[in-house]
Amino acid sequence: MPSRRRRSFLPRRRTLWIAFLLAPAALIMTAFVVWPLLSALRLSFYSFNGLRPAGFAGLENFRQVLIEHPFSDWTYNALFHNVVVFLALMVFENGTAFLLAFALLKALPGHRVHQVIVFLPVVLSAVVVGFLWKLLLHPLFGLVNQSLALVGIGAHAWLGDESTALGSIILANIWHWLGFPTLVLLAGMQRIDKEVLEAARLDGAGDFKLLTQIIWPLIAPSVTIIYILTFIGSFNWFELPYIMAGLTGSPGGSTDVLGLYFYRTAFGSTTTGIQDFGQGSALAVLMFILIAGVTWMALRILRRREADL
Repeated sequence: MPSRRRRSFLPRRRTLWIAFLLAPAALIMTAFVVWPLLSALRLSFYSFNGLRPAGFAGLENFRQVLIEHPFSDWTYNALFHNVVVFLALMVFENGTAFLLAFALLKALPGHRVHQVIVFLPVVLSAVVVGFLWKLLLHPLFGLVNQSLALVGIGAHAWLGDESTALGSIILANIWHWLGFPTLVLLAGMQRIDKEVLEAARLDGAGDFKLLTQIIWPLIAPSVTIIYILTFIGSFNWFELPYIMAGLTGSPGGSTDVLGLYFYRTAFGSTTTGIQDFGQGSALAVLMFILIAGVTWMALRILRRREADL
């Protein structure tokens, strides 16, 4: 009997110990993630007078930001820019990172130094990167215009022109984060058995064939991670456009994204003066549904693709 009691006591003791270890993390998640999400969902159904709920409004806030002019125009304009950011980062940032990772995999002379150089901007804060690139792109004394003047190209107000403002901020973002997908993809490539790569080389595979037919399918899990993080980062984009273009997404709303529009709507700004906490909460809920829904579907599709490969 004593030995039986001891056997039944050990699993219970182990369960209590695991619960004790998980409790702090669960409390933090509840306080800083679950509770704000539930609060935003509740507040999105109320109209507001300042920061005070004025009454239950049902789906009115959702109708305004999705259908009513001019709120819906601002919503879809910001959403369009988020989509542009996502596509640009997928093509230019992750495409460049894939090629850089392959170059680093080949262990060319000085590859360790280049690995540090590529990753170095990642450790900088978005505030530092934003102000740095505002100086580089300054129309009067920026290094970009000075460099272009050497080849006979005139000065341009990169952040003051609606046609180049968003592209300039995307360029700064690529410079900031290029090192992260490079290292993730490089880690995926380094996990490939060297005998597989050597066998492909012996069969006459060049770099292009090696990249497209051997390496690309074998790093599918790393590509899935990069795709998901790029999507989430693109639709949560806030810091760089806020620092480089301001809260209104200037010039003319050409750099406005959902993060800026949500903040401006919920907390107001000195230029627009518009503040509606109910609409802001509705935007936050819609952003959460969009990001969580697309991420869930993309994960299912990409995991299935990994299994097929």
